[in-house]
Amino acid sequence: MSRTAAVGTAVPRATAPRGTATARTAATRTSATRTAASRGAAARVTGARASRAGAARPELRLVPTVGARPRRRARGALLSRKATFVLVLVAMLSLTTVGLLVLNTAIAVDSLQASKAREANAARAQEVQRLEQEVVSGETPAVVAAAAAAAGLVPAGVPGYLVIGPEATAMRGTPEPAPAPAPAAGAPGGN
Repeated sequence: MSRTAAVGTAVPRATAPRGTATARTAATRTSATRTAASRGAAARVTGARASRAGAARPELRLVPTVGARPRRRARGALLSRKATFVLVLVAMLSLTTVGLLVLNTAIAVDSLQASKAREANAARAQEVQRLEQEVVSGETPAVVAAAAAAAGLVPAGVPGYLVIGPEATAMRGTPEPAPAPAPAAGAPGGN
């Protein structure tokens, strides 16, 4: 039995172009579709091959294709594209790192300025509280009297009131002049 009968169908090699799907033989079929009869025939063919092993086989060699050089160029272009991609990636990472560094520095400067402004606000708040305390303590009657005496003011005497009515004008109380201030010790103009 011949090889084509054992395998099933054969495609003539001269009519099919090299590398096409029709050039494949039926030997690539799956083992599930084989029958018991074809297995037996395949075993007989294997025996026939063993008897032809002594015959010389043709030498197989690779035939160079026309597009062999462009493949090398494509490989070089691929390396060039990879190198360009790597350089772009490194540049992007570097720019990102520099950008983060600048951003971090700007945030630190703003934080420093904010803390200085908070300290200045706290100092001003303390000054406002001190001034309010001075105003509150300076409004007591004893402090006002002491400040008036220090300025040379004297207390007023008994006041007199003028009452104006529809029929007559009347005076109530007897006005008295203010007493002369006592000369202060060490003040100019004393005896």
